[in-house]
Amino acid sequence: MSRISRREFLKASGAAAATSLLSGCLTQPSVPSKPIGRVIVIGGGFGGATAAKYLRMWSEGTIEVFLIERNAEFISCPTSNLVLGGTKTMGDITRSYARLREYGVQVLRDEATAINVEKKRVSLKRIEDLPYDRLIVSPAVDFMHEQIEGYNTEAQKTVLHAWKAGPETVALRQQLEAMRDGGVYVLAIPRSPYRCPPGPYERACQVAFYFKQAKPRSKVIILDANEDVVSKPGLFKAAWNELYKGMIEYRGNSEVKTVDAGAMTVKTDFDTIKGDVLNVLPPMRAGDIARSAGLLAPNTRWCGVDWLSMESTAHKGIHVLGDATLSAPAMPKSGHMANNHGKLAAAAIIELMNGRAPSPQPVIANTCYSFVSDKEVIHVASVHRYDPAQKTLTVVPGASGVSSGRSEIEGGYGWAWAENIWSDMLG
Repeated sequence: MSRISRREFLKASGAAAATSLLSGCLTQPSVPSKPIGRVIVIGGGFGGATAAKYLRMWSEGTIEVFLIERNAEFISCPTSNLVLGGTKTMGDITRSYARLREYGVQVLRDEATAINVEKKRVSLKRIEDLPYDRLIVSPAVDFMHEQIEGYNTEAQKTVLHAWKAGPETVALRQQLEAMRDGGVYVLAIPRSPYRCPPGPYERACQVAFYFKQAKPRSKVIILDANEDVVSKPGLFKAAWNELYKGMIEYRGNSEVKTVDAGAMTVKTDFDTIKGDVLNVLPPMRAGDIARSAGLLAPNTRWCGVDWLSMESTAHKGIHVLGDATLSAPAMPKSGHMANNHGKLAAAAIIELMNGRAPSPQPVIANTCYSFVSDKEVIHVASVHRYDPAQKTLTVVPGASGVSSGRSEIEGGYGWAWAENIWSDMLG
């Protein structure tokens, strides 16, 4: 497909939504009286969508914002394990980008293929390059399949990670439904850091919940490359023992080194484990566009940032959000944290584009809810404040904590959190 000009692109987008390259028709924002520049946001997840919306709101329309997102709709990774458990559908966790246009965000359904740091231009797959004054990169994670022997392109067709909500979520649910009663589901967890620390353990609960209802003779084996459960260990282990006794087997220090999709086995340093369904999460790193743009911190898989503004430590004028960042101490890679990153970056960029310094002591917070059954939930929460001496965000003493135990009351809180944060970032 030949690329078209931005003028032609925007003109065509209003003609017919069915053929538009946007995920719907653009609503052009009113021209601001004193425009101060353009920000392009790559990635419409918890970080990018939030930043795009709040840049328009807090700048009162004086900053032009383009949001580049390859997918037609937002699908939430947090809560996607409930689809595997059978209590929610993909429709329940899918939201539209349409409301962002009401704030004047120009949502382009396209894919960023390169960033020219010197010329301040983003190359796109379907339209001409776009210039920017400042750039936000919120690319989430990509997966290092090559770190596991045998986890090649062919194996990936049947051995799924389903760690980006979407088609693989549906496919993994179908594998669980097709599995025989008495079968074995194997979940392999990589070494930390990875996206959503409690997510794999929640997934084990949700799969066990489904088995308990539909395939009670079946088993969940967790192969964790970490020494122990990395998030809410006591609460998860209590749930496994009390709700799914004898159904979930946890093995720490069990890093998967080899996948054999034909034999349906995985190998660790100690054992070969056979399963009916293999769900292998590879090691993760910052998304491809961040790596190709040279945004990774030296000798790491992640992007270094100035925590006062989320500005890259590798390239000025580029801000990095969410899971792709080299996390501050005790900071999880979570949707809630990415949402906070987006607001921190939006506030700082508005100040910087107006010739002012950003806030010298930003404070952000995180909460992760985990469904251990269809209705019962546990959580972990933390507050992080900038420490000028250490030049990073640190946990505020006494402002963090976990649930005293699982409860249905927190189940209501957990789903309300999801609906509220979706509204905060998208509507």
